[in-house]
Amino acid sequence: MKRIPFMLLAAGLLTLASGCGNAGPEGGSKTGSAPEDAVHFDTATGRYSPPVTLTTVGSINPDLQFKYGENLEHNVHIRWAEERLGIRIRYAWTAPKANGGYDNKLRLEAAKGNLPDIVTTRDRAVTQELIDSGQFREAGSLFEQYASQTWKQAMQEDPEAWDSYIRGGRKMAIPILDYQYITDPVLWVRQDWLDKLKLQIPRTMQELETVLAAFTRDDPDGNGLDDTFGLSIGLRNGTSTWMGDSSWIFGAFGTVPMQWNKEADGKLAYGSVQPGAGEALKLMRRWIDEGYISRASEWYDETKAAELFVAGKAGIVAGPVWMYGWPLGELTAANPGAVVRPIPLPAGPQGSVQRRGTIPVNGAILINKNMKRPDIFFTYQNYLFDYYATSQGEFANGLAKDYDWAETEMGPTTDPAQIPGGLVRVASYTLTYDGARIPSKMLATIPDAVARVLLSQQAASRPDEFRGPLGPTMKAQGELLRSLELESMRSQLFADNPARFDDFVSDWLRYGGVQITHEANEWYASRAAAENK
Repeated sequence: MKRIPFMLLAAGLLTLASGCGNAGPEGGSKTGSAPEDAVHFDTATGRYSPPVTLTTVGSINPDLQFKYGENLEHNVHIRWAEERLGIRIRYAWTAPKANGGYDNKLRLEAAKGNLPDIVTTRDRAVTQELIDSGQFREAGSLFEQYASQTWKQAMQEDPEAWDSYIRGGRKMAIPILDYQYITDPVLWVRQDWLDKLKLQIPRTMQELETVLAAFTRDDPDGNGLDDTFGLSIGLRNGTSTWMGDSSWIFGAFGTVPMQWNKEADGKLAYGSVQPGAGEALKLMRRWIDEGYISRASEWYDETKAAELFVAGKAGIVAGPVWMYGWPLGELTAANPGAVVRPIPLPAGPQGSVQRRGTIPVNGAILINKNMKRPDIFFTYQNYLFDYYATSQGEFANGLAKDYDWAETEMGPTTDPAQIPGGLVRVASYTLTYDGARIPSKMLATIPDAVARVLLSQQAASRPDEFRGPLGPTMKAQGELLRSLELESMRSQLFADNPARFDDFVSDWLRYGGVQITHEANEWYASRAAAENK
């Protein structure tokens, strides 16, 4: 049977099973300690002969999985890179991502001037610090010289992807591309619960509240117990998250929290301090007090919020379109009578519909100044774009047979039950976390009925409008203001004596918000001026 790319996309927080092939370098340089005249790319075989070494560092994510005794430094992908391309990927060190371990290690090694050929990170602040360290090369000209046409065309789908990494007109890091709309939410609802309780799909927030009350109080699962919630959200990491999202509740009142939005006057404003955010928090507090939302949501992360829905204890959860396979597929597998469908976001009192939007960038690639042959990295990444991102050649079914796909009598499959030892996400072993992604590619893998719901509210998608480098106050006060926001949000929603929204706004402005707003708009104006030249 045809490979099901969605299985891989969802399982690792999203990856498409994709392609393979042969992309040689267009120029020269050298990496590591090998003499420059010893570096030779054999166009006939598509590999370096003798093999060359590319050094990097690795982040060990909690959900990173291996089989056959492998690890990040020794695995099927590392072997593939040497056998196929003649590139030995060597890790100077690895560190756990949890609790900032990897990012803090990067900071420490940068202070020592002890960084490898290639560094990748998904932390925006760390990326800016590494650029500021002066240890990395201007990357834009290297991209133009060495990147394959497939990679360049993918980057052209969102030219603004570079914005965060531009310093004085120079592109100092390469954006790691992601899929369009990859974390834009729709509402996932238990249609069988609606049918049982004779309810219609809610089109407004008022209608939604009626549904939430019924899902909470009218025993929709029929077990005779008072054990269901109308809505599952996760607030541990804030009000704008990739599963268990609540940004759309704020969107019903005309703002999107935890990001910079363009307002009617053409300027940027931070969503969490707008009047609509206060109205959204009041509504959420009422839903919590009514029991429509679990009080445990205060400490639910994204996965835990989804688990409440998958366990059959909540009737609605907001999240991306790819959730229909994982984790929601686990609900229908365990309960064949469950019917889950996506529905559009409901409109607010004034008809507003807004949601967190996705910028198709999820990290950055930095190239060390001491890497004399950057073409070696481009040979590697070009191959992934030319074949993995396009589902061609040896990667037509996945990155590694018997790891993320298997051959069966019925043909290739990504069904974990049919893969020896189970499915592991090999894309997580690549230097850029996900192999290679073309922003427009994901929607082609989503069922039409699901994609239509997402695209029916395309205008509601509000990506963060601030993409520039962090300003001085952002660097100095950003963490303080984020902590202030999270603490105030939790107090407003859960405390017996809740904080006041107006007090939070005053504190946010006093502790740096005024200057941060100035910095955001200063960058925004400079970008507009550059575009108009």
